[in-house]
Amino acid sequence: MNSSGIRPSKWCRNPFVHRLKFSMADKIKIGFMSVTVFPVRLLAVSFLMLLAWPFAFAASLGRSEYVVEPQSWWRSFIDLSLRVIMRAMWFCGGFHWIKVKGEQAAPSEAPIITVAPHSSYFDAIPVTRTMCSIVTKLESGSIPVWGTLIKYIRPVFVFRSDQDSRKRTVEEIKRRARSGGEWPQMMIFPEGTCTNRSSLILFKAGAFIPGLPVQPVVLRYQNKLDTISWTWQGPGAFKILWLTLCQPHNAMEIEYLPVYTPCDEEKENPTLFAGNVRKLMAKALGVPLADLSFEDRDITFSEGPLRIHDPSSLLEFNLLVRRLGLKITNGLLKEQASRARKLLRHQLNLEDLACFLHLPVTNTLREVLSLFIQDEEGHIDIRHFVIAMSTIYRPSRSMETLKLAFEMYENEDSGEVHEDELASALEIMLGVKEVELSMFFMELDGPDSGKITYDKLRRFIEQHPRFVHDYLDFKDHPRRSCVRRSDACNGQSHDKDN
Repeated sequence: MNSSGIRPSKWCRNPFVHRLKFSMADKIKIGFMSVTVFPVRLLAVSFLMLLAWPFAFAASLGRSEYVVEPQSWWRSFIDLSLRVIMRAMWFCGGFHWIKVKGEQAAPSEAPIITVAPHSSYFDAIPVTRTMCSIVTKLESGSIPVWGTLIKYIRPVFVFRSDQDSRKRTVEEIKRRARSGGEWPQMMIFPEGTCTNRSSLILFKAGAFIPGLPVQPVVLRYQNKLDTISWTWQGPGAFKILWLTLCQPHNAMEIEYLPVYTPCDEEKENPTLFAGNVRKLMAKALGVPLADLSFEDRDITFSEGPLRIHDPSSLLEFNLLVRRLGLKITNGLLKEQASRARKLLRHQLNLEDLACFLHLPVTNTLREVLSLFIQDEEGHIDIRHFVIAMSTIYRPSRSMETLKLAFEMYENEDSGEVHEDELASALEIMLGVKEVELSMFFMELDGPDSGKITYDKLRRFIEQHPRFVHDYLDFKDHPRRSCVRRSDACNGQSHDKDN
């Protein structure tokens, strides 16, 4: 069977995955520290955190969310006390000395500090050193003890799944940044989620929307064994704490880079502003740029009976869809599927694709076209495009995407889809190079071998949860990069069409 769907590309280390490999020496050291130093450190860290709580609680009583009170002598005393307690806590956790390069700019010079990479709750160290305000998820304020300490630094809370909350967050960042130093300096982690520090993912625009100077700050954890990274797939929060407290010393470096003042074009285009600061920080860190966002983790860690096997091509497709400005909804997908079914021919060229999407012909659209397997005349099957759109929009609801594919392919009278057409849909949904269905169809009884309806396939999958593993034979894509080779080599970002 000929391969169809999205072309394979290259792959780099997934920034949302962290795997630890221990040498025999590491295991011996951790075993020894676990029964000697770890209990003492854990007790000391817990005591100091509890000691800080009444100070933070007292300072937060009766405080307005919208007005900054004058810094009275007792508030200054509490602030100094908390800094000392927090530094002692980190010291007891093995961060005996922290190397600091460069100098922190004054709030009047840079009201916002952008910090990257964001990889762990230990990234709170520069926050407790400076007592800057932060942007954090709403749930953080409910954490016992630690939530009170977070509230003390007057954070901006955001409820990620609520669009209105995100808009209010942006407005609050703008209000504080433009207060002329009245509000504390803000420290923002623009990646918006934790990664393994192998690359810098896309920056969210919130810190850059005010269009004011920012000071980039980069973090480096320099232990050979990375017990720090706390990502979406890897060691859990307590295991990270245990392993880190079992290290004789945890080496950390904080580097304050020069203040970055945006030009007029960057003030008008926060995405450009964010992208240029990201390039600068990636260069300082010596890591590549990965054009992935917080939302891309859903594609990386999809679930369900037809979960994505290799997300690489779909991640690249998702990036290009974002650049096109396409807002995917259930309604849009149903409309596109209906139009694709009614087309007399499903093979579209660049101009046809632009017309189908109601978009102009741009370089980004050409890149989209190049992602899909084309015929000799450079045409793609528009149904493949719609299936890919559905997959990136709802990666863990694969059965809905499969039903959409059947609506485009099925015979009007019988509701059946041919084996080759089903294979094409599954290749895109799974992110693999070539799917062979002969084993599956041999398992089916009846004279309709080689064709199947959606209801029959759905029932079969429900009865065989390991359907993909047991009945499909496929070739994986070659390992590929989640960014183009040119991005990783020269640090260029594609924020705008050329």
